[in-house]
Amino acid sequence: MDSNYRIETKCIQSGWKPKCGEPRVLPIYQSTTFKYDNSDQMGRLFDLEDTGYFYTRLQNPTADAVAAKITELEGGAAGMLTSSGQAANYYALFNICEAGDHIVCSNSVYGGTFNLFGTTMKKQGIDCTFVNPDADEEELAQAFRPNTKAVFAETIANPSMVVLDIEKFARLAHAHGVPLIVDNTFATPIHCRPFEWGADIVTHSTTKYMDGHAMAVGGAIVDSGNFDWEASRGKFPGLTEPDESYHGITYTERFGKGAYITKATAQLMRDLGAIPSPMNAFLLNVGLETLHLRMQRHCENAQKVAEFLEGHEKVAWVNYPGLKSSRYYALARKYMPEGTCGVLAFGVKGDRETAVRFMDRLKLTAIVTHVADARTCILHPASHTHRQMTDKQLAEAGIASDLMRLSVGIENAADIVADLKQALDTI
Repeated sequence: MDSNYRIETKCIQSGWKPKCGEPRVLPIYQSTTFKYDNSDQMGRLFDLEDTGYFYTRLQNPTADAVAAKITELEGGAAGMLTSSGQAANYYALFNICEAGDHIVCSNSVYGGTFNLFGTTMKKQGIDCTFVNPDADEEELAQAFRPNTKAVFAETIANPSMVVLDIEKFARLAHAHGVPLIVDNTFATPIHCRPFEWGADIVTHSTTKYMDGHAMAVGGAIVDSGNFDWEASRGKFPGLTEPDESYHGITYTERFGKGAYITKATAQLMRDLGAIPSPMNAFLLNVGLETLHLRMQRHCENAQKVAEFLEGHEKVAWVNYPGLKSSRYYALARKYMPEGTCGVLAFGVKGDRETAVRFMDRLKLTAIVTHVADARTCILHPASHTHRQMTDKQLAEAGIASDLMRLSVGIENAADIVADLKQALDTI
């Protein structure tokens, strides 16, 4: 794909490149295995001496085409799909961490990610220090240890809507010889390209805006190819020292800018198997073709809804980076000048029961766990997605007990506003 094409064109044209007489639409390679003519051909694949397909747990042509598209959208060097966004975040870190290592993470991340890093990975011997993303660099620097291997954050935090100062976090990570890994799910590459601001690796829950229709769970990891693993050789032995499980291959020597993704595919996917199905990869590709159109409509609608809520007498507060009243307005304008996303947070006046009554009276807007698809939906994180967190952890993550996460869809904005108004009128 011509790198000079605009991102709208890449949404449609990147990834699958049919040759003469091949299908115009990306095929679904619904096969677990692939045939070869002789044993030597298959052996070379297992030795990573040749490229090709032999078992879908490692790679599949449908998934690889979609991964290539997302990689081009992010401006990266290599990418891969996973079975979910949770798997993407886990692989992104476990690819360079092992027992005894440490990571630094923004405390405003999605509750599932918070639990993954703070509880599950801790059981595997990987410790995590959660930090306030709004803290100054001097305070944040105190979180680093000699065994720190990565920094993790979200471009737009779910559900607190904190906008990350990417350059600040990139400076800190690089000053300590580690990569910055950024979850770009909410902004998508349509509105934010973290590599251009110093991030090294990007993850996505493709289940959200990329799929866009709540049909297929999935995740993605994209490597910029910019981080110099060799410069911090002692920190990342999995990449810079021989892998005895692959006949002593050293990934950085053999694969260059593709080292990180090759290791994640050949080693982690081989052993852990959190693979995307070919059908889900196909559905994701269909969603990606309209991503640029949908993100524009999501943002237009969310701006109108946020302005309505901000002016309503029964609404206590609204947090949307597109509002000039937002503490993140300046950062959003810097990193996402064309818009942020369709998600906003707000609270109604009253107690937690008031919020529940409001949600129960909505008609068009559905109460669901999902977020960031074509349909408008809402949930109460303290009672739903973040209910495993303590009150102290909720406060540290910027999640108030009255916070409701509203995911504004691509319906007519006036209909969405009318639904919110009729529900507010009843409380």
